[in-house]
Amino acid sequence: MPAPEQAREWLSLVLVDGLGPKRIAGLEERFASPIEWHGADDRTLRNCGLSDRHIEQLRRPDEERLARCLEWLSGERRWLITRDDALYPPLLKRIPDAPVALFVAGEPDTLVAPQIAIVGSRNATSGGLDHARSFAKTLARAGFVITSGLAEGVDGMAHAGCLDAGGATIAVAGTGLDQVYPARHRDLAGRIARSGALVSQFPPGIGPLKGNFPARNRIISGMSLGVLVVEAGIKSGSLITARLANEQGREVFAIPGSVHNPLSRGCHRLIRDGARLVETAGEVVEDLAPLARELAGEIENLLEPRPTGSPAGLEESGESPHMESDPEYEQLLQAVGFDPTPFDRIIERSQLTPAAVSSMLLMLELDGKVSAHAGGRYSRNA
Repeated sequence: MPAPEQAREWLSLVLVDGLGPKRIAGLEERFASPIEWHGADDRTLRNCGLSDRHIEQLRRPDEERLARCLEWLSGERRWLITRDDALYPPLLKRIPDAPVALFVAGEPDTLVAPQIAIVGSRNATSGGLDHARSFAKTLARAGFVITSGLAEGVDGMAHAGCLDAGGATIAVAGTGLDQVYPARHRDLAGRIARSGALVSQFPPGIGPLKGNFPARNRIISGMSLGVLVVEAGIKSGSLITARLANEQGREVFAIPGSVHNPLSRGCHRLIRDGARLVETAGEVVEDLAPLARELAGEIENLLEPRPTGSPAGLEESGESPHMESDPEYEQLLQAVGFDPTPFDRIIERSQLTPAAVSSMLLMLELDGKVSAHAGGRYSRNA
């Protein structure tokens, strides 16, 4: 996260209208950090792809918008996570049009935990809502963070199911985080911020403009290892998220439904186009667990570099040497104990964040050190 004196410089980039990822990339190629443009003359900035209008906005940012952002960031548990930050979502950083920065409310370390996106219709059937809740609960208990878009229907139910299971969830907004859309999800947004995170690329003051939501969907798929589509009509925005996931090299899963249900047609089309048909959350875990393990190892390297000569990846035995010596993992194992223990009790005992506990339990389960049980409970194996 940028130091207070650098927040203004990053915000000056965020607030430039139409600067876009391509021009940000031009700045990154020329400077060690995009905010080092301050020492450059206009000609150098033009060579980076910036127009005179962009340069003018950079040099003279809108003070009212800037003040609104700084005021929002001054609130409790609010963050600006920039592209050069260790807590910037690692998978999102790999896509070519990743935002220069993200506004975050809640637990920023949730952003680097292995995520699965669950999306679907705003007007889902009761069966679709049941699927969203049950899949979210099971995937959360398996150690995944559930990511969605805070919309009505499937999105909201996925967030709620994850929270009910004691997991961490991320809601990506199509507005600035000074407002909640839809407004009826205000209480849900509060719950999410307490044990997960609200995320937006849009600064405070930006409302729910129609053009914001494809960008929101790109972040949802970009942050996640895979996207699960629960119910979707042929023209559903969830199909856009699935298409973006394909473009980004993510896994796409779809739940089949009745041929008489119009909200099954989008899922059936995805399956015909190559998405994996899934009937249980366990099938999703089976596919994504190896990727989650690889990502978790990368994050450990990024946040706490290994000593010189230590392996960069996991050992052939499947155990991470870093995990064996990390006091937080030992702290977590002590909190789990040998009797099946609820997820929220583990958080309480370990004094770690929900996102950290989710990610670490997944690693420990994959290494055979803990076992998952029904009801979101875990026990220590040895």
